Amino acid sequence: MASTAAANFGLNDASLIRTQGFINGQWVDAQEGGTISVTNPATGEVLGTIPEMALTETKQAIDAAAEAFKAWSKTTAKQRHDILKKFYDLMQQHQDDLARIITLENGKPLSEAKGENAYSASFLEWFAEEAVRTYGEVVPSAFPQIRNVVIKQPVGGGSILTPWNFPSAMITRKLAAALAAGCTAVIKPPPETPFSCLALTELATRAGVPPGVINVVTTQANVNEVGREMCSNPIVRKVSFTGSTPVAKALYGLASGTMKKVSIEAGGNAPFVVFDDADIDAAVTGAIACKFRGSGQTCVCANRIYVQSSVYADFASRLAEKVSAFKVGNGLDSETTHGPLIHERAIEKVQRHVEDAVSKGAQVLVGGQRIQGTGTFFAPTVLADVPQSALINHEETFGPLAAITRFETEDEVIRLANDTPVGLAGYFYSRDVGRVWRVAEALEVGMVGVNTGLISQNVIPFGGVKESGIGREGGHGIGEYMNTKLIAIGGL
Repeated sequence: MASTAAANFGLNDASLIRTQGFINGQWVDAQEGGTISVTNPATGEVLGTIPEMALTETKQAIDAAAEAFKAWSKTTAKQRHDILKKFYDLMQQHQDDLARIITLENGKPLSEAKGENAYSASFLEWFAEEAVRTYGEVVPSAFPQIRNVVIKQPVGGGSILTPWNFPSAMITRKLAAALAAGCTAVIKPPPETPFSCLALTELATRAGVPPGVINVVTTQANVNEVGREMCSNPIVRKVSFTGSTPVAKALYGLASGTMKKVSIEAGGNAPFVVFDDADIDAAVTGAIACKFRGSGQTCVCANRIYVQSSVYADFASRLAEKVSAFKVGNGLDSETTHGPLIHERAIEKVQRHVEDAVSKGAQVLVGGQRIQGTGTFFAPTVLADVPQSALINHEETFGPLAAITRFETEDEVIRLANDTPVGLAGYFYSRDVGRVWRVAEALEVGMVGVNTGLISQNVIPFGGVKESGIGREGGHGIGEYMNTKLIAIGGL
């Protein structure tokens, strides 16, 4: 089956396609022999299969990571730096193949997939440099005979659980920090997009990552028992998860039983605000980049678009005009600007949000329906006059649906923007420097984009507040994988 799957991807290096899990340096099948079919959302064609692993394999992977931690945690920061840089170089060398894998299993256009690969690789480069800067400190003592030294140490083996919308970057953002800190990992990739993870694992091995340091458990039907083990097993000392808020809460509860360190990036409901003093052309460009990247399937994409009354009609017409020019299709087609949604459930949710908004008075300016034919395509959609009571203003759509709501005052829109239990990202456009500071500080989110619709970078602390999560990734996120230890030396 491996050779068949490799042929389906059409890569320059066919050995990047792996159809097995990875435990203690070995590519392995599920002990019970079950498999999961992975399909191309643009065509419905089966790309290949992966093992349906379960509790036994998960425990083996956790044990392998714990054993490998004994040696990996003792490597020098420079040694880990060198391996991560080699891993980065390999991602650069194979960027075309890695992007093609992303497009085939996720559906996003090849240009976006190449951008994701570059973003994904950047975390390896960034955390390679962070590895050699995990500084401690000397703390002045209150007692003359004692000296206080503070050091940083890796927490241990960790569990990494990732989503399908960024099948490469969501792994490296976590894995690079873990490896740089001296931690080992068990990864559970999403069953929709596992081949990116497996290709990264192959490259990590080529870069010199020792057996057991990275382990991959693939599953779909057994996801509950696998996730439970990855979060509750006492050997695991760190859990990092990206996904929906309900799942995040469940995993957080499991991890709390043994007081593990936890990083969670959960759901969002990002407001995108256009004030009357904004550069409207720039705001439209930012809304398109923010709302429609990945066909709206990103956790930080604009979910609620609020536009001040005096510029409402102008913004709505310009946005609709731009969206109507999108070319929806197979991501491998050079003319495609936007690809399919990941599966039928995604289509159903977007349709439900459109129908609900229209039933409450919203107007369809562009799109509004599924594109019939092969694949899971939904027409990029712009809705005007969306009431605050519409479902889309209270649920994350995760699809190509831009819903525009009118507002009058700054105080009103801040209240509307913050009227949600989650707080991952928020955006607004204004050229008033006073307003920039007031609104940026007032938004209850972890990240704010001011006059930009793109905020994701390897150097920034990525994460949210309220029910959008705990901890930060990227930036100085290596600290999420390290313990702080005091050594008080007496008798001096």
